[in-house]
Amino acid sequence: MADIAKLIVTVNCDECIGDGVCCDDAPTTFKLNDDGCAEVMQNSTDDRDTIVNAAKNCPTDAILVKDKDNGEQLAP
Repeated sequence: MADIAKLIVTVNCDECIGDGVCCDDAPTTFKLNDDGCAEVMQNSTDDRDTIVNAAKNCPTDAILVKDKDNGEQLAP
Protein backbone atom coordinates (compact mmCIF):
# COMPACT_ATOMS: atom_id res chain seq x y z
CA MET A 1 0.00 0.00 0.00
CA ALA A 2 1.32 3.43 -0.94
CA ASP A 3 1.92 5.88 1.90
CA ILE A 4 -0.70 8.29 0.52
CA ALA A 5 -3.36 5.62 1.21
CA LYS A 6 -2.41 5.71 4.91
CA LEU A 7 -2.90 9.47 5.16
CA ILE A 8 -5.70 12.00 4.95
CA VAL A 9 -4.32 14.97 3.02
CA THR A 10 -6.44 18.05 2.41
CA VAL A 11 -5.72 21.48 0.97
CA ASN A 12 -7.59 24.61 2.03
CA CYS A 13 -7.85 26.54 -1.23
CA ASP A 14 -8.90 29.67 0.65
CA GLU A 15 -5.45 29.64 2.28
CA CYS A 16 -3.36 28.29 -0.63
CA ILE A 17 -1.45 31.01 -2.50
CA GLY A 18 -0.21 28.73 -5.28
CA ASP A 19 3.42 29.02 -4.21
CA GLY A 20 4.09 25.49 -5.51
CA VAL A 21 6.64 24.53 -2.85
CA CYS A 22 4.53 21.45 -2.11
CA CYS A 23 4.76 20.44 -5.76
CA ASP A 24 8.54 20.81 -5.65
CA ASP A 25 8.86 18.91 -2.36
CA ALA A 26 6.41 16.08 -3.17
CA PRO A 27 5.99 16.07 -6.95
CA THR A 28 3.88 12.93 -7.20
CA THR A 29 1.55 14.04 -4.40
CA PHE A 30 0.72 17.66 -5.22
CA LYS A 31 -0.04 19.62 -8.36
CA LEU A 32 -1.46 23.07 -8.94
CA ASN A 33 -4.90 23.09 -10.54
CA ASP A 34 -6.12 25.62 -13.09
CA ASP A 35 -7.11 27.99 -10.27
CA GLY A 36 -3.59 27.90 -8.81
CA CYS A 37 -4.60 25.83 -5.79
CA ALA A 38 -2.64 22.76 -4.80
CA GLU A 39 -4.49 19.49 -5.11
CA VAL A 40 -3.69 15.98 -3.98
CA MET A 41 -2.97 13.21 -6.48
CA GLN A 42 -4.06 9.86 -5.09
CA ASN A 43 -1.55 7.84 -7.14
CA SER A 44 1.36 9.37 -5.23
CA THR A 45 4.60 7.44 -4.90
CA ASP A 46 6.09 9.89 -2.39
CA ASP A 47 6.83 8.43 1.03
CA ARG A 48 5.13 9.56 4.24
CA ASP A 49 8.01 11.80 5.38
CA THR A 50 8.14 13.54 2.00
CA ILE A 51 4.41 14.27 2.07
CA VAL A 52 4.48 15.52 5.68
CA ASN A 53 7.53 17.70 5.05
CA ALA A 54 5.93 19.22 1.96
CA ALA A 55 2.88 20.13 4.03
CA LYS A 56 5.06 21.60 6.79
CA ASN A 57 6.88 23.72 4.21
CA CYS A 58 3.66 25.32 2.97
CA PRO A 59 4.07 29.06 3.65
CA THR A 60 0.39 29.47 4.59
CA ASP A 61 -0.18 26.12 6.37
CA ALA A 62 -2.89 25.35 3.81
CA ILE A 63 -2.14 21.60 3.79
CA LEU A 64 -3.46 19.37 6.54
CA VAL A 65 -2.06 15.85 6.92
CA LYS A 66 -3.52 13.29 9.31
CA ASP A 67 -2.75 9.65 9.94
CA LYS A 68 -5.73 7.69 8.59
CA ASP A 69 -5.53 4.99 11.27
CA ASN A 70 -5.42 7.07 14.44
CA GLY A 71 -6.38 10.60 13.30
CA GLU A 72 -3.13 12.11 14.56
CA GLN A 73 -2.40 15.45 12.90
CA LEU A 74 1.05 15.25 11.29
CA ALA A 75 1.14 18.68 9.62
CA PRO A 76 1.09 21.59 9.93
